Amino acid sequence: MGVAGTVDPVASAGRNTVGREAIQAFVGALHGRGASKGIFITTSSFTQGAKEYAGMVPSRPILIDGARLVKLMLKYKVGVQVKQTYEIVDVDEDFFEGV
Repeated sequence: MGVAGTVDPVASAGRNTVGREAIQAFVGALHGRGASKGIFITTSSFTQGAKEYAGMVPSRPILIDGARLVKLMLKYKVGVQVKQTYEIVDVDEDFFEGV
């Protein structure tokens, strides 16, 4: 039992959506490699049919579209750089209590 993943070069340009057929092929490849889990990443998006299919097959592949990929990159600071940091301060009212 293993894990497999793929990045979709066809939909990675962001203009095409990934359909059910691509997810079916991916699930078949998972089965062929004996993998119990899989992650399918695209910079585009998935059709509703692709999402529904992924949710009903036993291997339940994880689908990561472009929007989620960006959120994950920002959250874990992968492939990004901090350009500017802001410091927010607040008045410490306890400091002024005996004055």
